[in-house]
Amino acid sequence: MMTQFKLMGAEKINAKPFLKWAGGKTQLLDELINRLPEVVKDTGIIESYIEPFVGGGAMFFYLKNNFRIRNSFLFDVNPELVVGYTVMQKDHKKLTYFLQEIEKEYLSKSDEEREKYYYEVRDKYNHQVSNFDYSCYNNSWVERASYLVFLNKTCFNGLFRQNKKGHFNVPYGSYKNPRVCCTENIVEVNRALRNTEIFCGDFSESGKYIEKGSFVYFDPPYRPLNATASFTDYAKEGFDDKDQKRLVKFFKDMDKRGAYLMLSNSDPKNENPEDNFFDQLYKGYTINRVLASRMINCQGSKRGHISELIITNY
Repeated sequence: MMTQFKLMGAEKINAKPFLKWAGGKTQLLDELINRLPEVVKDTGIIESYIEPFVGGGAMFFYLKNNFRIRNSFLFDVNPELVVGYTVMQKDHKKLTYFLQEIEKEYLSKSDEEREKYYYEVRDKYNHQVSNFDYSCYNNSWVERASYLVFLNKTCFNGLFRQNKKGHFNVPYGSYKNPRVCCTENIVEVNRALRNTEIFCGDFSESGKYIEKGSFVYFDPPYRPLNATASFTDYAKEGFDDKDQKRLVKFFKDMDKRGAYLMLSNSDPKNENPEDNFFDQLYKGYTINRVLASRMINCQGSKRGHISELIITNY
């Protein structure tokens, strides 16, 4: 059972992830929160929170809802995700208007028309990639963020997946009455993103903001359990074993600074009990194996409880 914490001296926030994200940590939160640094649990305060792979942000939003975070720094290599977070922070009212209009139009259509509309939006979204300005915030970001949310709420299984061209390639999902615009949550997400800096970049760039006493949660794309389970393409760049080894070096460097570090990943021993890939990489650190639900698999029979890793330096 998840430990309950009381947020002292701050107005309560009730934000949830605004996107369904493959590998999201909502169902692992109990295990993560119970392993927070004791100083965080005792004081209810996080002076500086850094998340180098923010993804859907389940951990970030839970912490913002339940702890006082003085400053937070969110990173992700996926520019589409950064567009979404930035618009939620800067222009949430305008985004709400766009989403309300899309939802109204979408729900007024027949099943066949909805599917056609979905692919029209997907095509428009993908067509923008070649000339979209990801470096300078402007009004076009709001429209693009609205497409991102719409596609996420109406695509198959709520996945986000890109091909090597950076095109969103998830097929249509037949949902009866999807809620495209969750106005209440958009407001809460906007509140949660106050005192937060958002960056598009490699995890290594977060090192500029990590110092003694910082709390850092690493949630990299999971290492595939086998050759056919390779769903790591949340960004077109992918994330392979060389990147996992780069990450452990970064983890060790940040450990030397005196930061509190927590990392989650898949457990190779689910498939091969002799696979010590992470046990060797993170030798000397605290490695916990916990049960989690595998929610995204094309075969329902393969959705169930598996072991995952939570690694800390404390």
